[in-house]
Amino acid sequence: MSTITKITTQKRKGRYNIYLDEAYAFPVSESVLIKFRLAKGLEITPDLQAEIDTAEAHAQAYQMALNYLSYQLRTEMEVRIHLKQHDIPVAVRQQVVQRLYELNLLDDASYAASYVRTAMRTSDKGPQVIRTKLREKGITAEQITNALDLYTQQDLATNGLKLAEKLAQRYRQQSFQQRQQKIRQGLRQKGFDADVTNLVMSQLELVKDDDTEWTKLIEQGEKVWRKTARYSGYERKQKAKQQLYRKGFALDQIDHFLAEKEAAND
Repeated sequence: MSTITKITTQKRKGRYNIYLDEAYAFPVSESVLIKFRLAKGLEITPDLQAEIDTAEAHAQAYQMALNYLSYQLRTEMEVRIHLKQHDIPVAVRQQVVQRLYELNLLDDASYAASYVRTAMRTSDKGPQVIRTKLREKGITAEQITNALDLYTQQDLATNGLKLAEKLAQRYRQQSFQQRQQKIRQGLRQKGFDADVTNLVMSQLELVKDDDTEWTKLIEQGEKVWRKTARYSGYERKQKAKQQLYRKGFALDQIDHFLAEKEAAND
């Protein structure tokens, strides 16, 4: 059996050094110091030492979790992973998580709702992408569904239209058909479903203009014509025609363009 002969404070706030029989023995947190009423003259039995060690392990894990939560909201799974990465035993992780829930410092439902609201305001993510992100963070299917109810149809239409307008600008040099396909594809990739995509496309009101389409065809056609330079005659014409058709241009305009290129070469 040993006796506490000295207690000193560490530079870190809330941390103390315990000396037994005039020799440094172990550090403790303030909560452990108070819980066991550690003071000069207290005798430390092996059983008491074991209890202190266990309590200190819990206190350090809990503080670690608090520090992790101090930067931003976290899910239960994220906290568990963080503690695991620092070699905190399973039993201790479980008790820390339970305590965090009791103090309302962990709440996956609130986290999901906050995530959805933030995504609606600051990103171009649609519901399906949000659902995937929340699932990756360990949120349950029911909690995700409830949170996504915050994403109203009006919000979906507004955000979807903003994204579509951005995509329309990005693909403005593409053919009308390919431009539409790229916009639809972009909306789906960002998590907007078919119904919202169709609604957005109807609101976007892209109009096909033959003169503009011809200008785009010339620009794309010149590039294709140069890329097919290693071919000649009919083969070159067919290669170019296939590539321009895949880019969404009309066959009559493609034939017109290629006829002009052949005439120019003659």
